[in-house]
Amino acid sequence: MTRLSVNINKVATLRNARGGNMPDVLKAALDCERFGAEGITVHPRPDGRHIRYSDVTALAPILTTEFNIEGNPIPSFCELVAGVKPAQVTLVPDAHDAITSNAGWDTLEAKGFLTDTCAFFKNLGIRVSIFVDPDPRMVYGAKECGADRVELYTAGYAERFPADREAAIAPYLKAAEAARECGLGLNAGHDLNLDNLNWFVTRIPWTDEVSIGHAIICDALYMGLERTIAAYLEEIRKK
Repeated sequence: MTRLSVNINKVATLRNARGGNMPDVLKAALDCERFGAEGITVHPRPDGRHIRYSDVTALAPILTTEFNIEGNPIPSFCELVAGVKPAQVTLVPDAHDAITSNAGWDTLEAKGFLTDTCAFFKNLGIRVSIFVDPDPRMVYGAKECGADRVELYTAGYAERFPADREAAIAPYLKAAEAARECGLGLNAGHDLNLDNLNWFVTRIPWTDEVSIGHAIICDALYMGLERTIAAYLEEIRKK
């Protein structure tokens, strides 16, 4: 069964826009777990514009589901993750000024760096996922780097889905089959929502985890957080 990990970055974005502690990021994470989320994802960036490094260290001891920390493995990020020791770290090749993640790793070109980084985290007992575009070559490359999983960057799927769902899923099926063939776990994330989520996990039922944040917070403005998380879990589980 595919697990739902809720990315709470946007909760922190709202808090940071006004200062203070409203909304309370820690409470939001615990509420997500209470409402059925099977994991919590955060993506701290060096500028602290949403989730801050201090949030990450505060969240780690209170969460009861899987904690997934994603980000560009610059030295400060690696030090943070090593101190927290989450269940999973997701390596994302973000530029420092990226608004949001916009591409996966070239696991062939960055093989040396990624191999060393995977080994560093795995030696600490942390599962390593590498964020990749839906390209089987990048998936096989992630395996060669020592990753445990790949996370497929699903922005392209979400963009093409309204016009042609079969065409949208096609490259993701190939990449997902490559992951299964070489023994990698499979995650997915970026722009998944209530319209396109079920089709993805129905066509690729061996997806281990989806990480969703922006759409969940947007839907929660109208539906409330508890109903929204229930709705996403329903989309994952219905056949």
